[in-house]
Formats: sequence, C-alpha cells, structure tokens
Amino acid sequence: MRLWLPLILLCLAAAPARAADELTLMLDWFVNPDHATLLVAQEKGYFAAAGLEVEMVAPADPNDPPKLVAAGQADLAISYQPQLHVQVDQGLPLRRIATLVATPLNCLVVLADGPIKSIADLRGRKVGFSVGGFEDALLKAMLSRAGLGLDDVTLVNVNFSLSPSLIAGNVDAVIGAFRNFELNQMDIVKRPGRAFYVEEHGVPTYDELIVVANAAKLDDPRWPRFVVALEEAAQFLVNHPREAWKLFIKGRKDLDDELNRRAFRDTLPRFALRPAALDHGRYARMAAFLAQQELIAKARPVADYAVELR
Repeated sequence: MRLWLPLILLCLAAAPARAADELTLMLDWFVNPDHATLLVAQEKGYFAAAGLEVEMVAPADPNDPPKLVAAGQADLAISYQPQLHVQVDQGLPLRRIATLVATPLNCLVVLADGPIKSIADLRGRKVGFSVGGFEDALLKAMLSRAGLGLDDVTLVNVNFSLSPSLIAGNVDAVIGAFRNFELNQMDIVKRPGRAFYVEEHGVPTYDELIVVANAAKLDDPRWPRFVVALEEAAQFLVNHPREAWKLFIKGRKDLDDELNRRAFRDTLPRFALRPAALDHGRYARMAAFLAQQELIAKARPVADYAVELR
C-alpha cells in the first residue's frame, strides 16, 4: 500500500480539473460602470470559484437580450424591471433572478442655469426622449404631480442624443437621462444640469438593472452559484472601490476616462449588496403603476415577474 500511495497521489495531481460550467450572459448595452459587479466577479475569480465560465456579450440591439433568453438562445440577460413587466405582459417567459442596480437611474434633466426651475415650468416646453412607451409614462406621472399632462408639452424624439440636444437648446428638458451618466457628461463640458428624480415625483421606486432567466429553467443549478458570485463582487466593490475601479478598466483602456470614473463613483452606492433579495412590494407597486398607465393589460402576481433563488 505504501508503494502504491505515491503513485495514486501522482495520478490525482495529473488528472484534469473539472471543467467549469459555461454560461452566456447578454448585456443590455456596451460595457459601462453599471456592469461593474459583473466585471469584478470576472476579474476577481468569483465566477471561476463558483465553477462558472461566464461569457458576457454586448448586443447589437439593446432590445434583443431578453428575447434571446426567452427563446432559449442565451442563458441570462441584463434587463430593467419596468421592461420586464411589459415583456411578461407580452407573453415572454422571463423571471428576474437577481438585481445589479437597486435604485432608479432614470431622471428628467434640465439645464441648471435654464428657465426650468420646477416641473410646472415645463408647460409649453419641448421635452426630448429616446425610447417611447415607458419614458412617456414616467413623464406623464411626473407632470401629473405638477398639475400638467402630456398635452401641455411637446415631445421630441432625440434618439440617444439626450444631453447634446438639451445643451444645443433643441429641447428644454429630457426624460430618460441616467443620473450617473448624463449629469456627469454635462458637467464635464461646463453645462451642468439639474435633475428631477422620478421616484420623488410620482413614480414607484424600482430596480434599474436586473438579471433575467427563462421561466422554464429556474431550477438550473448554475443560477444560485452565479448570484453568490455577484454578491461577493458587490461586497468587494463597496469595500475596495479603488481596487474595483482598476479591475473594471483592466484590459479596457477605452473605459479609462473622466466620464466613466465619475459614473463609476456615482453608481457605487446604488449596486445591490444582496443581489438575490427580492422586494415583493416593489414589484407589485410597479405592476400596478404600469397597469394604471395602460402599458400592461393588468398587474400580475409578483411570482410571474420575479423569484428569489434558494
């Protein structure tokens, strides 16, 4: 036995390690500070320690990722809570399994030195937007609080040129601006903006960035391990922000600029520290809001939108 033991140990040492489980994650857009938790999990080896090999793919069309998951052509996708409600209403078999950014980023922005000092001042003004539907609903709710309606403003589709259109004077305000990006972008070019936060003006608080899976595959053993790795990454982010920034830009020189540094800083307090945790009330309130705004036919039970993995 003593003669065989060294040989057995040598064979075990030479045996290949168990292959990691592959996982395809579709991003919602190009890589940016909103995805810092994911990149830290990758660079720190949290995914690898969980036995996962995660491939992150930026979409050609930001509307595609949830559809690809629903069709079984991708494992997971980054999406947004309000859009999830609409997609489920449309029949897509999707469920939220984790949260990346736990507060709204969306806001209504005007020039800080402009004539708009309150939402009531938007009467007769032009408001730019990039994506119809949900942004219209946000604006409608905010205007309602000020005694106005959508008929009191002129909506202008500026595509994704939100802050440039505002700075150029083509519109008086923009809805759909992300507070961690557009406000910093405007400040950098010396045209600071003022934000009206949607959650302070009639819109229920919601999860901005979420991870969605196919509703028929919620028992996939990869998902709990993925979410645990996210939690480890989120803790590292808040405990070691400087080191996390270095990991975020590692091998990505195009992200190392003033705008991304500021956006990274402003997004830090908004990352979900408990990615798996599900706030049932938050999903019920948003469903009711969207039904009231007639963006979905009816509010469904929370279990139709989101789950908390065990």
